[in-house]
Amino acid sequence: MGARRVGGHPRDPVALARAICLRLLTGTPRTRKQLADALRKREIPDEAAEEVLSRFEDVGLIDDAAFAGAWVESRHHGRGLARRALVRELRTKGVDSAVIDEAVGQLDADQEEETARELVARKLRSTRGLDRDKRLRRLAGMLARKGYGEGMALRVVRQALEEEGEDTEGLDEPF
Repeated sequence: MGARRVGGHPRDPVALARAICLRLLTGTPRTRKQLADALRKREIPDEAAEEVLSRFEDVGLIDDAAFAGAWVESRHHGRGLARRALVRELRTKGVDSAVIDEAVGQLDADQEEETARELVARKLRSTRGLDRDKRLRRLAGMLARKGYGEGMALRVVRQALEEEGEDTEGLDEPF
């Protein structure tokens, strides 16, 4: 690729890396790995990329811990995702395991179960009229896709069905 001309002036790799990172950070927060991947894709030399990424980290423009915390908050409250799904998403974004553990540690089991109950309550209406087993599969499947464990999903769905007056005899078995 070599030096790129912007406005008629050749740009050194560090300046180019800086411009790329700033442009990418303008739209949405990104992890260090996401930015490093973008720079590699644009053939920025590793030394230049490392210099810019380290500097951006030093001044707080890249903060994987803040990114992970905001991601957990947003995706749990906005989409109802459980810890397991959040861990998977953060891992694909290149966030360090220790940072992920700290971020998902914000969610306690009670909060996660309350969110599962809210999700089931919203979806419960759309399953009325279906037989009990089909309702159970749909509701528990929705929770499973959002990362909730089988035990919690079954317990939450069973309670919701009981509150609605549904006979839940025999629903103690895992689905």
